[in-house]
Amino acid sequence: MSVMRRLLQLMLPLLWLPALLLPLAPPAWAAMDYAKQVLIGHDFAGADLRGVTFNLTNLRDADFHGADLRGASLFGAKLQDADLSGTDLREATLDSAVLDGTDLRNAVLEDAFAFNTKFTNVQIDGADFTNVPFRGDVLNRLCASASGTNPVTGRSTRDTLECG
Repeated sequence: MSVMRRLLQLMLPLLWLPALLLPLAPPAWAAMDYAKQVLIGHDFAGADLRGVTFNLTNLRDADFHGADLRGASLFGAKLQDADLSGTDLREATLDSAVLDGTDLRNAVLEDAFAFNTKFTNVQIDGADFTNVPFRGDVLNRLCASASGTNPVTGRSTRDTLECG
């Protein structure tokens, strides 16, 4: 066997090494960015939207029921009359979002950030707000209508809001 051929046999496996060391491509949803769009009435029901950006997006009347929005960013989003029932919003950012007439029944918002979020006429029966920081006036408004138990976490809505 020639020296050159032997050298190629030894080096061929090393040519695959860079390909093996490259990071895997991120999942398709990781690159989705719907920021600053008008998506009125859009149907996202049951969709996998983990980590998706909806910053400053108009989502009035959008249907998200049963969607996975873990880690999604909805900063400043307009969610008037949107259906977020049964959604997973764990660790989502809802700061400065407008939720007016929004359906949050049975949603899980554990560890979400919603401090400056506007909650008006929202349906929250069975929602789980564990570890979500609220301004005092918002917390009082939510506690006034809090009821039910979340079917996923088994936690009482009133308990997760720490209503007195």
